Amino acid sequence: MTRNWAGNIAYDALMLLKPSSVEELQEIVSMTPRIRPLGSRHSFNRIADTDAVQVTVEKLPEVFEIDGSTVTVGAGVRYGEMVGRLHDAGWALHNLASLPHISIAGAVATGTHGSGDGNGSLATAVAGLQMVTAGGELLEIRRGDPDFDGMVVSLGLLGVVTHVTLDIEPTYEVSQHVFENLSWSAIHEHFDEITSSAYSVSLFTDWGDGASTVWLKSRNEALPELYDAVPATANVHPLPGLSGEFTTLQLGQPGPWWDRLPHFRLEFTPSNGEELQTEYLVPRTHALEAIDAVRALAAQVQPLLLVSEIRTIAADNLWLSPSHDVDCVALHFTWRQDIPGVTAFLPTLDDALAPFAARPHWGKLFETTPDRLMAAYPKLDQFRELAEQFDPTGMFANDLTKKWLGQS
Repeated sequence: MTRNWAGNIAYDALMLLKPSSVEELQEIVSMTPRIRPLGSRHSFNRIADTDAVQVTVEKLPEVFEIDGSTVTVGAGVRYGEMVGRLHDAGWALHNLASLPHISIAGAVATGTHGSGDGNGSLATAVAGLQMVTAGGELLEIRRGDPDFDGMVVSLGLLGVVTHVTLDIEPTYEVSQHVFENLSWSAIHEHFDEITSSAYSVSLFTDWGDGASTVWLKSRNEALPELYDAVPATANVHPLPGLSGEFTTLQLGQPGPWWDRLPHFRLEFTPSNGEELQTEYLVPRTHALEAIDAVRALAAQVQPLLLVSEIRTIAADNLWLSPSHDVDCVALHFTWRQDIPGVTAFLPTLDDALAPFAARPHWGKLFETTPDRLMAAYPKLDQFRELAEQFDPTGMFANDLTKKWLGQS
């Protein structure tokens, strides 16, 4: 029985296939009536599940090809497996997520992101994709091709991605500083100044009356005085009481981009997986209202919560990206693995954030209505038509994706 990383889901798939070549994958897809691609299993819902066959591309031959200002890699590769090699060649990605342990294709397909006022999601770095579509055909698409913007954050509904081409830039160093005890009043009065104070900024909170912790990841920015917050004097973990040895180095010590932009070090498993996660992205114009709405639920949130993170993401053109067409603030919840309690609370959280055009992260736990999804994602209808064009029999769909897209 295959489970997701958190262990809260046992997949219903009858088998998991691991082809060792693109040709073998094409044959599998052409002969399988229902199939879902499986990445690094870091999704907390059933987006990757099926009652038939799952397939992973992690065993396909290794690819690492730099061409000008792009790199092409295998879709099943985890970010942490390629970033050091990219750095050694003199190149870098624009950003990384909190964990370097996630697969490239899975992160891209669900709109996963890092942080930074000027930084788009990880999917915005995609310059091209190769995928096996329904019937086993091999398709290559590049930025600028028709419907490209609809095919990047695809929820695995258009085919099985085999290779991803990413934009790269010259390598750079990052310094990481942590500030503690930032008050809510400072956040309210100086939110824009705080989130723009470094290349990547994260705020950690429990939504109570206590202070927040701020992580600043800087490229060349001068270290600010952060209002009423004070600099940490040792490496800290996002969760109070846990050792900072598992986190990327702080205290302003410069290091390569790939070893500072994530929160957690590649060589450590950041936790034992006994957690659940939910995330909503709201337009930046509604950020403080949405924060206040969650704070009003603190008495219900705190018994379920391990920690929350607040980040910013720049707008993009990708149809199903949670930051499609608008700069966003992400409100992330890492829950205790109290499945009944979290499940019961999710509709309340959705009700609280719906007035602010909140968009749920596709790979996290959430409970909303088709009407709210349609209102939050204006290109959802257009994407559904694209999915039906690529996959008229619904071989890549499952019950969850059909619910999201309003399919029968």
